[in-house]
Amino acid sequence: MMKFIFLMIFMIPLCFLKNYFWIIQFLFFIMFYMFFLCFNFTFFYSSISYLFGCDYLSYLMILLSIWICTLMIMASGKIYIEKNYSDFFLFVVLMMLFSLFMTFSSMNMFIFYIFFEVSLIPTLLLILGWGYQPERIQAGMYMLMYTLFGSLPMIVSLMYMYNNFYTLDIYYLSFSLNNIYFYVCTIFVFLVKIPMYFVHLWLPKAHVEAPISGSMILAGVMLKLGGYGLIRFMKIYMIVGLKYNFIIMIIGLMGGFIISLICLRQMDVKSLIAYSSVSHMSLVLGGLMTMNMWGLYGSIVMMISHGLCSSGLFCLANCSYERLSSRSLFLKKGLINVMPSMSLWWFLLCSSNMAAPPSLNLLGEIMLINSLVSYSWVTMILISLISFFSGCYSLYLYSNTQHGKLINGMYSYSSGYIREYLLMFLHWVPLNLIFLVGDLFIC
Repeated sequence: MMKFIFLMIFMIPLCFLKNYFWIIQFLFFIMFYMFFLCFNFTFFYSSISYLFGCDYLSYLMILLSIWICTLMIMASGKIYIEKNYSDFFLFVVLMMLFSLFMTFSSMNMFIFYIFFEVSLIPTLLLILGWGYQPERIQAGMYMLMYTLFGSLPMIVSLMYMYNNFYTLDIYYLSFSLNNIYFYVCTIFVFLVKIPMYFVHLWLPKAHVEAPISGSMILAGVMLKLGGYGLIRFMKIYMIVGLKYNFIIMIIGLMGGFIISLICLRQMDVKSLIAYSSVSHMSLVLGGLMTMNMWGLYGSIVMMISHGLCSSGLFCLANCSYERLSSRSLFLKKGLINVMPSMSLWWFLLCSSNMAAPPSLNLLGEIMLINSLVSYSWVTMILISLISFFSGCYSLYLYSNTQHGKLINGMYSYSSGYIREYLLMFLHWVPLNLIFLVGDLFIC
């Protein structure tokens, strides 16, 4: 683990060298390849150095983080072309990856908490520094206050654990706490981060005001911190979880259904994709709350598939935003006439978003449906509604943007750069090829 941490530290000076923008991205790809090859697919911790190690869950989350951070640089070519503080931008992305790497690989809960909070700062800098509208300050504060308000009770519960059990190492967290108050204090910040309905309002605001890189990291990785934390802590609260988890599950699934209906009324493309993230992650939350193996594996698959799919959709929304300077569905009509090749990627990613085969979303949804229906047959009603309406708003997004009459104000329009097509390819291909090795997730 330490060799990757030192590699990221040594990359910091390169960020401030002139014309090193694409070289940094290439180094990120190399780091992804190195990390991909150095793991031995085990559920026990390996590559342990100091307080950092890597098990199966950490491995998948770190791979996702490196991949999304690499694609963030590729998607932000406009920052480099316009010389919009591109060196500082690279530094912020590197700090983001560094904090996420430390969060996912830490074997101590206190270190996990520290880097969980540190990852907020680069995200906030991305939103405030490279966001579009003046409302980005309000959106950044929303995100900061929601997360900080949720995380303060968590540090209290961690101190309580240390005071009573004299350890915060994940490996030794085999004790069981039967206290509903500490259960709520510990998991509340993860419910905010996932986000659960009622504490989700920071997400659409942050997405709409964030630049493309901010939206990608928020949708691709930051929401997964919530699921990762729930998986890590759930074994401590096994007894109290079996009693009260159904409440969180009902709120999550009901919220997912309501958010699906809200998606059908959105006129802002980024807002629609952001709300669809809440809908998909509500299924992940429901699966985790069942506390069975189907739910665990299904949640992990869904988190990875959603990270790739949602990030790709934000990239597509940004491609048309850079040309039209508008995110409105009223103005983004008839794009199939001017960008027919990009229309193919719209179709492929929208179909993946509605869990059409052979996407990884389908595998995740099947496993989560198994998990939730085995928990209670009543959940079938909400799951069927969420699945149906996810198809509805994905079709709504595709048909509204690609079909219809072009606006008269569109005088010049480029069909897209090779960089943008490569970006879509690198989102879609992993999303649909991992399906072929799905047995790795259910071993």
